[in-house]
Amino acid sequence: LPRPPPADAGSGPVGLCGRRAYAPPAERKRFYQNVSISQGEGGFEINLDHRKLKTPQAKLFTVPSEALAIAVATEWDSQKDTIKFYTMHLTTLCNTALDNPTQRNKTQLIRAAVKFLETDTVCYRVEEPPALAELQKNEWDPVVAWAEKRYNVTIGSSTSILGPNIPASTKETFISHLASYNMWALQGIEFVITQLKSLILSMSLIDRHITVEKAVLLSRLEEEYQIRRWGNVEWAHDYDLCELRARTAAGTLFVHLCSESSTVKHKLLQD
Repeated sequence: LPRPPPADAGSGPVGLCGRRAYAPPAERKRFYQNVSISQGEGGFEINLDHRKLKTPQAKLFTVPSEALAIAVATEWDSQKDTIKFYTMHLTTLCNTALDNPTQRNKTQLIRAAVKFLETDTVCYRVEEPPALAELQKNEWDPVVAWAEKRYNVTIGSSTSILGPNIPASTKETFISHLASYNMWALQGIEFVITQLKSLILSMSLIDRHITVEKAVLLSRLEEEYQIRRWGNVEWAHDYDLCELRARTAAGTLFVHLCSESSTVKHKLLQD
């Protein structure tokens, strides 16, 4: 319990291959009082009262680190009268990692992520209007330059509709780098990439070179330019911005928590 079913539409993460992973239902009445975690044979489990949390495929919801279990438990504990599944990004990511609904292996996940370089947001530039072209150069060039130096690769940019010609050696370097992550972390990296529409921004964020706020701003550069020029529609633009920040932050946190095997140290309080 509970077992949110897979869906063909909704707010769940989307695989880079185009198939949708789990999309949790919108809301459900809260049916539990207390949330706790416990350690089992396969890792750390989430308990809703005295019942074990299950995945949509009825597998025992088990995560590899205590820190991730605490984060997921916090999502469940923070729900009020109704459970808003669309706010529980860490839970959804764990379900995807456990059930792997798209049935992809590690190699497929990595190659799908690297393929995104061919359509990376920060590599596509405009020539008109000049103000936007200048903004892209000033804001995106430093991130691309950092990535080229960090990974010792050539990326570049292009104003052509075909995009830049990414060297094969650059792709192989990113493939080797991503191979250092485990399957759980790769699911999180894929989720972040789909939010930012950029492998470069995603790796800059995960490597702690830029913040979530900065990464989101850079991914929405053209939209922010249009907002400054034509005005902001609060109920639409502000909501989209907050949602994108929340999803990107959750995905980044998921990657880091899945990359650490250490458990939380509990200190004994003494008088």
